[in-house]
Amino acid sequence: MANQSQAGTGGVPANAKTSEFYKTENIPNRFENPEWFQGYGGKPQHAMYRTSSSDYGAKAPSVHTMPTTFHARSQKFSLHLGTCGMYRNHSLNTAPDQSRV
Repeated sequence: MANQSQAGTGGVPANAKTSEFYKTENIPNRFENPEWFQGYGGKPQHAMYRTSSSDYGAKAPSVHTMPTTFHARSQKFSLHLGTCGMYRNHSLNTAPDQSRV
């Protein structure tokens, strides 16, 4: 680890890569470099309505919260829809027209 400046939380150096801390397998660059992401931040919330999920989402990710494996899904269905288009209902409309007035 050449860069030893501290990022603040957990003693993780700035610009640390996930593979420097964990064994990774087939992950995209965005998961390898957590500093590319920022936390969602957000406006301060009333304590009564704050959730642990909003607290978690407000923090920027670190090498410890990034996934270590990536398994992409097939795009076969989406590619087919792009080719032929979405389904359109061509059946007979038997409902009375609504008055727009």
